[in-house]
Amino acid sequence: MKRVILSGGGTGGHIYPAVAVAEALTRILGPEVEILFVGAEGKMEMEKIPALGYRIEGLPISGLQRRLTLSNLALPWRIIKSLHKARKVIRDFNPDAVAGFGGYASAPILWAAQNAGIPTLLQEQNSYAGVSNRVLARKARKICVAYEGMDKFFAADRITLTGNPLRGNLGQTTTDRSEALAYYGFTDRLPVLLVVGGSLGTRTLNNMMKSWVATLYGNAPVQVIWQTGKFYEEEMRRFITEHPVEGIYQCAFIERMDYAYAAADLVISRSGACTVSELCLAGKPVIFVPSPNVSEDHQTKNANALSNRGAAVTIADSEAVKCAMPKALELISDNEKLGTLSENISKLAINDSAERVAREIIKLME
Repeated sequence: MKRVILSGGGTGGHIYPAVAVAEALTRILGPEVEILFVGAEGKMEMEKIPALGYRIEGLPISGLQRRLTLSNLALPWRIIKSLHKARKVIRDFNPDAVAGFGGYASAPILWAAQNAGIPTLLQEQNSYAGVSNRVLARKARKICVAYEGMDKFFAADRITLTGNPLRGNLGQTTTDRSEALAYYGFTDRLPVLLVVGGSLGTRTLNNMMKSWVATLYGNAPVQVIWQTGKFYEEEMRRFITEHPVEGIYQCAFIERMDYAYAAADLVISRSGACTVSELCLAGKPVIFVPSPNVSEDHQTKNANALSNRGAAVTIADSEAVKCAMPKALELISDNEKLGTLSENISKLAINDSAERVAREIIKLME
């Protein structure tokens, strides 16, 4: 029996890649592997992971807030407690390998494993490595990355290009477009734009849509799937009731992303690591509007990594409300440009990322 600890948390972007690898390890090793997750107390992983049938241990760790708060003053104590508990988890579970998928929850358990002589693996999701991963990489046996050129952050002989592990099979099945259009009540006579800002929503993209819808009078020149996010759901529903426009499907959360991608001719989106990987697998032309509210501006770096290869268009958050919809309307009417963007972004897709990371973990255990 092999034992593996997978750690990452705080957001779905750290949790679900770890889950995808857990599923891959189970497919490959079957009952010969025991998996334990380690996350942060009070965060979403403490509910999501058990719901998927996995064990999880929570550490009393928290992230550094960008403003002065009481939680920041308590951070040193939380780190000390987390390191103590991480060492206990390592002793009790006695893993053969530990893999970290980002988020502040993964740092204490990786540090404890490295100091116990247990082989560790890092999965760096972004094109610009974070501080924690750069520090932990010094003792990591393997670093799995989603972008080329990461040897400027990590030792080249320990890097493996795996892509970002995703659950599902966006790149392996083709959803019927006519079925997807019918799901949204759309016609095939007008192109479809997908505006998506994450599960909670994105103020900038919602303001962009509000500004554009306010200029319309009953009918839109394109059909739009507008995912507003749960945080903005009531506000945006009131707005669309006051400004009714044919051809706009508004929702707080997209239940069927396969339908959304199948219907969409163009996407406007943030550029978090997993979102970028999804769009590569889906092969969708995209305008990225990177969030400026992330550490080390990694969303801009992710977006530029694709834009520099002709695989996406990037518009700064500060310009999006004014410029993104005009650019989208220009692009969506240019089939040649859409085809080029689709072809270039598809070249960056890696269909078997979870299996690649899983096999690297298995090598460490062997």
